[in-house]
Amino acid sequence: MLADIITIGDEILIGQIVNTNSTWLAEQLEAIGIKIRQITTVSDNRQHIIQTLQEAEEQSQLIVITGGLGPTEDDITKQTLAEFFDTQLIENQEVLADIEAFVKSRNAQMNSRNRKQAELPQSCTIIRNEIGTAAGMWFERNSVVFVSMPGVPFEMKAMFSNSVIPKLKAQFKTPEVIHFTVQTFGTPESVLAEQLEEWESALPSEIKLAYLPSPERLRLRMSMVCADKESGEQLIAEQYLKLKEILGETIYDTGDNYLYETVGKLLLERNLSLSTAESCTGGNIARLISSVAGSSEYFKGSVVAYSNEIKKNILGVPEQILIQHGAVSEQTVIEMSKGVQKLMDTDFSIAVSGIAGPGGATQDKPVGTTWIAVANKQKVVASKFIFGTQRDINIRRATATALNMLRLLMIEKL
Repeated sequence: MLADIITIGDEILIGQIVNTNSTWLAEQLEAIGIKIRQITTVSDNRQHIIQTLQEAEEQSQLIVITGGLGPTEDDITKQTLAEFFDTQLIENQEVLADIEAFVKSRNAQMNSRNRKQAELPQSCTIIRNEIGTAAGMWFERNSVVFVSMPGVPFEMKAMFSNSVIPKLKAQFKTPEVIHFTVQTFGTPESVLAEQLEEWESALPSEIKLAYLPSPERLRLRMSMVCADKESGEQLIAEQYLKLKEILGETIYDTGDNYLYETVGKLLLERNLSLSTAESCTGGNIARLISSVAGSSEYFKGSVVAYSNEIKKNILGVPEQILIQHGAVSEQTVIEMSKGVQKLMDTDFSIAVSGIAGPGGATQDKPVGTTWIAVANKQKVVASKFIFGTQRDINIRRATATALNMLRLLMIEKL
């Protein structure tokens, strides 16, 4: 079964917002065995939308549309769909009641634009929006299903997950699709591919392998389409055991966890606490750690020691070390890690100091130079890295590297 994804909105075409809806929808559809033929973004223009729908109808069995369902004048998706399906807009009392209840829950007053959102094409099946005012629409014509949903990501995701996917599964027989993701860190993609060459060439033909790199991790995703889910999962599990033998601690988790989630899980399971002292990462490590629900059980806090004054006066880095070795040095991060651990009385600590860029480099310390230290009560381990020239990427890499060093220290592999 093939699907087209169509996103509607001038704001996407001019780069004002990032089109995350299409990426998410593609993942969800692929996960239930529906292949994506094409992803298209169109302007808020009636003729452009109709032409795109006509082309998609000729090629795919499912067309998923997001955007253009809001209360403003440029939101023309409903009117265009009514024209495309040769029907008329009528006020739907069920949707109107939903909108009234939603507006009332926000202590706001209904207005004419809110009421107009209850006008929907007469021939569609309504998809109720439980967390917003724009209802979704389901059409069928010539064995093709059209689903139109709001463009607001959290509204669209809730509607698609709770209403559309169950309806698709009930109406279409789709194959079982299994994905198994292995999370790795610390080995470049080319090196990892070389290490896995023999294993990869011996993979059963049903299993497809994808390398998915980013600054924070390198994901290895094994996928297969099968008639029997249990036997497929068993086959992938066997291959994972072989993969684990080759890569060892390069694998930090399976599933979709980032390093900060895996580290948090380890800290929680072992009843251990963490503090961070950050310079070039500017609190990014603390931000990620504390973004996990329940992190207060293991994360005590952070000192963003951007200046030497804070390194000295708050973290206790001796002034002589800062003068002799500089802020970006092994000696400084070691003292930072000891200082924050003592200050917050934690079992573990992380300290990071570097030159994120684009300025601040010297002949001996180019942009990207970063020192990271991780410590427990018994020892401190510090390492130097040179990440690159892009500030945002350097921060992300330093953050992930620090978290991975902490993970390795906790499992006594560092």
